[in-house]
Amino acid sequence: MKLTIPTWLTLLRILMIPVLVLVFYLPFQWTNFATALVFAFASITDWLDGWIARKYHQYSAFGAFLDPVADKLMVAVALFLIVQGHPTPWMAFWAAVIVGREIAVSALREWMAELGQRATVRVAAIGKIKTVAQMVALLCLLYSVTPDQPPRPLPWLGHEIFVIGDYLLAIAAILTLWSGLLYLRAAWPIMRAAEKNKY
Repeated sequence: MKLTIPTWLTLLRILMIPVLVLVFYLPFQWTNFATALVFAFASITDWLDGWIARKYHQYSAFGAFLDPVADKLMVAVALFLIVQGHPTPWMAFWAAVIVGREIAVSALREWMAELGQRATVRVAAIGKIKTVAQMVALLCLLYSVTPDQPPRPLPWLGHEIFVIGDYLLAIAAILTLWSGLLYLRAAWPIMRAAEKNKY
């Protein structure tokens, strides 16, 4: 199996997940900045591998499988770290909504692929908007949340970075539910037809 540059970047993103966890728990003043930097770098590799794949036609079946897995792992781990650093009911709820939706939509896509209807649940525009809001929110929250301490007062443009991240995460979670319902709505007729064909 030949590994393309985009696939190597995806593998690098997966390898950065334990680095993210390790840096988050380091007992230094600069760890919040370093944690956000690691996550930002991982997000850049996510954009870069897609750009290289499209521009230079470096596609592979393994890369197509691995890329969404790497994205979901990175987001899930970042959410777990944020909830551990700021364990409030709302933060846990938004994290559960995002992770739960990703699991449900991944299962839906896999099932639709088995029916030869994967294009029915392709990424919609609202999903892309959700991804941007989610990534910015996680970056802000990782920058301002540390283990066993309240959010650090880090003013930026007249606002607390934590507050910005908190609101953006809520928006991302709402968009996550919305886009998930759109996926389900698009797939529902095919699911009903497949169910009828059984009998």
